[in-house]
Amino acid sequence: MSTQPSRNAGAHQTRWDSALSDSAHASREQTGAAMVVPLARSLAILGAFTPQEPWLGNQEIVFETGIPAPTVSRMARSLVALGYLHYSPAQRKYRLAASVLALGYAAIAHSSVQRLARLEMQSFADASGTYVVLAARDRLDVIVLETCASKPATIDLELHAGARLRIASSPMGWALLAALPELERFYLLGNVERRAGRDWPHLRRRISEGISQTHNAGYCTSLGEWEPDLAIVAAPLVIRDQTPLVLACIGPSAKLGRARVERELGPRLVAAAQHLQEQVLFDD
Repeated sequence: MSTQPSRNAGAHQTRWDSALSDSAHASREQTGAAMVVPLARSLAILGAFTPQEPWLGNQEIVFETGIPAPTVSRMARSLVALGYLHYSPAQRKYRLAASVLALGYAAIAHSSVQRLARLEMQSFADASGTYVVLAARDRLDVIVLETCASKPATIDLELHAGARLRIASSPMGWALLAALPELERFYLLGNVERRAGRDWPHLRRRISEGISQTHNAGYCTSLGEWEPDLAIVAAPLVIRDQTPLVLACIGPSAKLGRARVERELGPRLVAAAQHLQEQVLFDD
């Protein structure tokens, strides 16, 4: 199963356009100030690296971000000097360096969310015989933060920490969109529409259905749509003073029928998310 958006000719500039539009809108709404473009471009370069593609050359970074080649070359050298990228002369490519890891660790080290989530997720996975995922939004992607499999595991997914899925085509994305403020969701969907092209009418319908289901039931589902042999149930996890997260369980379609999802798994996943919210508030 592929967890990464596929590359194609039309993908040029999409990550950069998404970051630019997202940040620019948020900046104008909240402060009325112009965006600092060099900073946004530097972050876009760092965001181009993934666990599947840890090494990128200048042209690959240009392809992923849409940033002009001379700018990529100049900024990459600066990021190497600052310790955020490592350059291999033999490969003529870059990869993320330890300073980026330090930033990521600083973001979560003092948060009890993932520590508490691991226990809640493993308990849910073992009781339901599913694969449980905790994820967050990164621009127009959903990025996996934590995974737990039932013991013994019923499925083997390539959804490790750092894996990405498109927010528009994943139930995890729909649940996250449902948890966002309306204005932020409007801007994101505008960016999705520009990227989706002829796929937008279908995506818009499924996104709307997923958001509506989440608002009404507390969770949304995809039974054999996301992947033919898999069913997924996703519920938003909203914790005070933190960006929205999503909790999802995944299992074989044969074992996660609609009746079981509606009777058992959906309500239990919502209850698990609520319990985790309460634990985090008490722990803080």
